[in-house]
Amino acid sequence: MKKTTTRLADGRELIYYDSRDDAVRDTPDPRPLDGGTSRSRLHHDPLLDEWVVIASHRQSRTYHPPADECPLCPSREGRHSEIPAADYDVVVFENRFPSLAGGPDDDRPPAAGPATVVPEFVTRPGAGRCEVVCFTADHDLSFADLGPDQARLVLDAWTDRTAELARLPGVEQVFCFENRGREIGVTLGHPHGQIYAYPFTTPRTEQMLASVAAHRQRTGRNLFDDVLTRERDTGTRVVLSGDHWTAFVPHAARWPYEVHLYPHRRVPDLTELDDAARAEFPGIYLELLRRFDRLFGDDAGPTPYISAWHQSPRTPQARPEYALHLELFTIRRASGRLKFLAGSESGMGVFINDVPPETAASKLREVATRVR
Repeated sequence: MKKTTTRLADGRELIYYDSRDDAVRDTPDPRPLDGGTSRSRLHHDPLLDEWVVIASHRQSRTYHPPADECPLCPSREGRHSEIPAADYDVVVFENRFPSLAGGPDDDRPPAAGPATVVPEFVTRPGAGRCEVVCFTADHDLSFADLGPDQARLVLDAWTDRTAELARLPGVEQVFCFENRGREIGVTLGHPHGQIYAYPFTTPRTEQMLASVAAHRQRTGRNLFDDVLTRERDTGTRVVLSGDHWTAFVPHAARWPYEVHLYPHRRVPDLTELDDAARAEFPGIYLELLRRFDRLFGDDAGPTPYISAWHQSPRTPQARPEYALHLELFTIRRASGRLKFLAGSESGMGVFINDVPPETAASKLREVATRVR
């Protein structure tokens, strides 16, 4: 992999990841862009002990542009996009409309009031970083259409960005993810994902770490290891497995079709995967995505999904216990029917799933032999 770092016209960083060592990336960004004013804030919820990001500038972000005006396609004569080059393999760049931006020493005041209004109502600058990952230059492909070598290049880019962003001052957790499909809320059709570098540990991760600590205290064992072992031994919810990875529908799946993908050797994040796990990942992951697209038949169209890498926060006490894993799920419960987060889910956080996990796993195994 060759990595080339450059800057866009407004100073944002852009990185090319190329499979060829002789790739030359020296095309400048000719657009007349200014530096922008991305000012987000973090509001602390004292009842839940969680941070909420307030990012009003994102109201003006690009929304469903025509394919010939896609900002993630390569630039061409007469139309310059976010990527100056006429072609690319994988590209990562700072989001033009970031939810989080700036470092911990950023002393800009929030839009209203001092940093702390009263002890219970705390506000901080929305420090952190948000990046866009373009998986391919071809606008009409999806991740499932990539070949193993291209998928491996994306994995290498995720890994490199995880290492780089984790070293930024104030960053506590790095989150690589893909939202796919209009039903999910995607506003750009080009195959791409995102990376968030949070200045705090996310609530979902905090919950996992608390459960892991309690399990360690009760049993002396690691909870992630025990879950993976139990799923592999039981087998009823295993979707597919290899020498280094296992994909299964979790016992308490929240979404109609939800799969968790774990490496067999527990590691805290992408940077610590060994060569064997990296080599096997593209085949396993591509097959999972292709099975998701076969679930509802050709007439249903591409399956909308969220694919999320769960990685350890930077805290030294978390890394030895946390297990890197990927969670892939769709909000589609049947052809033409979506799972909406209604009163119980949105109001109380209690999920109600119409598809039994064992049924979902069985169907995901069944579509392995179906031709797209």
